Amino acid sequence: MTKANSPQQISHGFLTATGTKIFRYYEDRIPQSSPVLIVSNHRSFMDAPILIAAVERPIRFACHHYMGQVPVMREIVTGLGCFPLEAAPSRQQGFFQQALHLLQANQAVGVFPEGTNPMVNYTKPNGIGDFQRGFAHLALRAEGGSDTVRPVKDLVILPVAIASIEEKSSSAVPLRLLSLFDPSEPLFDQDGWHPLVIYRRVAVLIGRPYRITESMKQQYQGKQAKTVVADITNSCQAEIVELLRQGCN
Repeated sequence: MTKANSPQQISHGFLTATGTKIFRYYEDRIPQSSPVLIVSNHRSFMDAPILIAAVERPIRFACHHYMGQVPVMREIVTGLGCFPLEAAPSRQQGFFQQALHLLQANQAVGVFPEGTNPMVNYTKPNGIGDFQRGFAHLALRAEGGSDTVRPVKDLVILPVAIASIEEKSSSAVPLRLLSLFDPSEPLFDQDGWHPLVIYRRVAVLIGRPYRITESMKQQYQGKQAKTVVADITNSCQAEIVELLRQGCN
């Protein structure tokens, strides 16, 4: 059973209030007990509650620094169990520390590798930007461990596609206003408005679970580290692209 005001209940209540209908596909691929790193595309503030409701287990999302600074938005992301990233330059190290701690506790961690850009600049439902590689580094560090970090056993990387079938778009706040909360974000230093995408009907397609092999861990310690990181990133992105193609058709 879920606790009152749990992220799952908040997510389901939010989606009921917006009248959003979710259609799940390939849900048998969702691990129920092992630590999971969920990797997904990202276009809307609704993506976190959509994934929590679809996966049916708590997910601790890494979200942009400004979301933890803006009133109202801060309360929403906190209620959903998100952990806002720190301000630069300690952002990446803080992300690794928090995410590793959660994975070691057998929890699910969610990341949006496209970063802030698709949230700030409106994109089409079947569009997807380049993936940042931080999640691949996290998975390799988690599985491999170190002198100071114990390995995360049975880690699963789970690519998930959020495919909008029907949505409504409007404007939220001026981008320059958000620069007051995070001056370090260059995307806020421009005219225009932060788009607000509200899903009416959305398909959530679960990708094939991806695991770090012993060979990958060995490569990460050597000269092929960049190659193995790129391979993991590209494989997950390609899986999501294919799922989006299925969901948006």
